[in-house]
Amino acid sequence: MAMLTTSRPTMKSMPSEMSDSITIATTHIESPRYPNRWSKIRKHLREPAAEFLGVLLLVLFGSGVNAQTTLSASKAVSTSPAGDYTSAVLGWGVGLALGGWVSAGISGGHINPAVTISFALLRDFPWKKVPAYITAQVLGGICGAGIVYANYHQAIDLFENGARTLSTAGFFGTFTAPHLSAAGAFFEEFLGTAVLLLVICAVTDKRNSPPPSGLVPLVLFFTLMGIAAAIGWQTGFALNPARDFGPRALTAMVGYGKQVFTYRNHYWIWCGIMAPILGGITGVFAYDALIFTGDESVLNRSFTKTRQLRHQSSDESV
Repeated sequence: MAMLTTSRPTMKSMPSEMSDSITIATTHIESPRYPNRWSKIRKHLREPAAEFLGVLLLVLFGSGVNAQTTLSASKAVSTSPAGDYTSAVLGWGVGLALGGWVSAGISGGHINPAVTISFALLRDFPWKKVPAYITAQVLGGICGAGIVYANYHQAIDLFENGARTLSTAGFFGTFTAPHLSAAGAFFEEFLGTAVLLLVICAVTDKRNSPPPSGLVPLVLFFTLMGIAAAIGWQTGFALNPARDFGPRALTAMVGYGKQVFTYRNHYWIWCGIMAPILGGITGVFAYDALIFTGDESVLNRSFTKTRQLRHQSSDESV
């Protein structure tokens, strides 16, 4: 009897001990492991950092090819030209593809405020992430343009005899062709961005015919090439507020002054920012209204479900 009495507490304690060990093991598996303090900080920076690097690469190749093509055509800089409009189209396409490959798996590869705002407005992208994404995108544009300027500033000095005019500011921000009206410039940027977002929606739609995993940036490479070749040369196909505003801000910092912002009644606001955002929203709306059937779109939800998701989102943000 003494042995049975002794054994009973032991048996009773086993389930508790096993339960505790399972709980500890489960907690250990589910909680993230950080080998050092930086890895814990990096967890919160990964998505904005991916957007930053994506735009940086876009501008590095795009503004870089703009500078090389124009500067090398000057006898004061080079004995022979090293590029033409085709080079510019390829350079921007490569920049978009590489920026997308670097960021797509981490942040979704927006690398464009027009994409971020359109997906927040019409899809499930959280509004609370929008400020961080856009800030990172603009900073990426500034830093990408800064690298290009550092690489070509001596050639720019020769090309402009030490001055800084809109002739070389156009390597960075966009400036419309002289013959184009304000309405024409707005329409071209609006149209180009609408087409870009329409294609983005199509190639990321699993119910359509998406490309194999990892090849969406390749599709965007050809898309941007097509836009630039067909409807982009009059305005420089900005299609992206961060790609235009970031480099434009950089030029103001390095000596081009306020002319880059006052050009044609503040062209940078209505053509570099507003037209791409409105075009992007239109492109996503058109695809969702006519083709897309996923619940990610607000157009495919009942009003009750939409309200529930909004309340849930607001509760999470609090």
